[in-house]
Amino acid sequence: MNIALVHYSAPPVVGGVESVIAHHARLMADAGHAVRIIAARGEQTDPRIPFIPVPLADSRNVRIDQMKHVLDRGEVPGDFAGITEDIAHALTEPLASVDVVIAHNVCSLNKNLALTAALHNWVETSHPTTPSRRLIVWHHDLAWTTPRYRSELHDGYPWDLLRTAWPNVKQVVISNARRDELADLMQISHSSISVVPNGIDVAGFLKLEAQTQVLLEAIGALSSDLVLLLPVRITPRKNIELALRVLAQLRNSFADPMLIVTGPLGAHNAANEAYFAKLKALRSTLALSGAAHFLAELSSTPMPDAVIADLYRAADALFLPSREEGFGLPLLEAGLTRLPIFATDIPALRALASGDVHLFSPDEDPAMLARVVASRMGQNAQYRFAGRVRSQFAWPRVYRRHIAPLVEAQPGKQPSA
Repeated sequence: MNIALVHYSAPPVVGGVESVIAHHARLMADAGHAVRIIAARGEQTDPRIPFIPVPLADSRNVRIDQMKHVLDRGEVPGDFAGITEDIAHALTEPLASVDVVIAHNVCSLNKNLALTAALHNWVETSHPTTPSRRLIVWHHDLAWTTPRYRSELHDGYPWDLLRTAWPNVKQVVISNARRDELADLMQISHSSISVVPNGIDVAGFLKLEAQTQVLLEAIGALSSDLVLLLPVRITPRKNIELALRVLAQLRNSFADPMLIVTGPLGAHNAANEAYFAKLKALRSTLALSGAAHFLAELSSTPMPDAVIADLYRAADALFLPSREEGFGLPLLEAGLTRLPIFATDIPALRALASGDVHLFSPDEDPAMLARVVASRMGQNAQYRFAGRVRSQFAWPRVYRRHIAPLVEAQPGKQPSA
C-alpha cells in the first residue's frame, strides 16, 4: 500500500507531531508499506522513506505567513484561492499514486488554511473518481477548542473547514479527551472517531544496546507482565531452583511472569554442569520453558556488562535467592535502577539491605513467597504504571492494535474506533 504522511514540517525538525510522524512512517515501512513524507521543512532520515518537499505547506512560508495575518483579522485575502491552487498543484504528483493520505494537524489547526483547503479539495475531487483513495485526518490539537487560537478564528470559509466533518474522511484523535472535544465540535458520534494514542520507543528511551534489544525481542520480555531478574552465575549456592518454583507459583497472580538468569555456568566446578541439567529438568517439569530463560543457552559467551545493565532497566524486580554471598553487588545495582528487591536473609545481603529490601529464607515455601512478591508488586504504583506503558503504549503495540487496522482497512469498512 502507498501511504503519504502530510504535515507542515518533518524530522529532523524537532517537535511532538514530527516525532510521531517519524515513528508512524518507520512502523508502516516495517510492515511492508511504501511510505513517503510530504512537508515543507525536513529531510529524508530513513533510506526507505522519501521526503518530498512542498514549500507552500510550511506554516512559516512568507506567502503563507502574510496570508495568515489577513485571515487572523477575519478577512479572506484575495490570493487565498490562488495559493490554494498552487498548493494543490504542488501536491498533484506526490499524491498521484497514493492509496492513503494521513494529514497530521493540517485539518484541525489554522497554521496554513490554504493547505487545509487544498486537501479538502483533493478529497472532494479524488473520492468520486478513485473511491479507493482515502484521507485520514489525524488531530493532535484542535484550534476551535483551544482558547489561545480563538481570536484567530472566524465564522465561515475557510475557518469552518477546521470544525466540519468532511465527507469520506476518517477522523482520528490521540486521546479520549480529544475525542470528546471533536465530537462536540463537529457534532458527530464518538463511535465515528478513532482514538490512536501516541506511543513510546521503549528500547530507545531506555538506551538499550542493540544486543539487548535482540535478546529481549527473542524471549518476549517487553510483553511480559512481570520480569524477575536473577543476575548470577549458574552454581548451586545461588539456589536458582527456588526462583523457578516461585515463578511457577506466580502464574496464579500474573498472566505471563518471566525469570531471566543472566550468568554462565560457574567456571571452577565441574558439578555445575550437573546442576544446570537439574535446573533445566525442573523448568520442564514446571512447564516454564517459555518463562524461565537462562542466557547461557542463548549465547556461548557471557553477556557484556552493558547488556546486564540494560536488563536491570528492563526488569521489574530483582530476585536473589542465594544461600551464600560474600557481598551482594546485585543489590547495589538494583538500587541504582530503583528496582524492587527480593533477596535472601543471609548476613551479607542483610547488611546491605538495611531494612529497605524484602528478605526471605532461602528455604521459604515457594507458594508463600510468590504471594508476597505478587502483593508487594501489586502495591507498587511505579511497577503498575510501567506495565501499562509497555502493554499499551510501546510503538509496536500501538501500531498493531490501532494504526494497522486504520491504514489497511478496505474502503467503506474503516474501523469506527
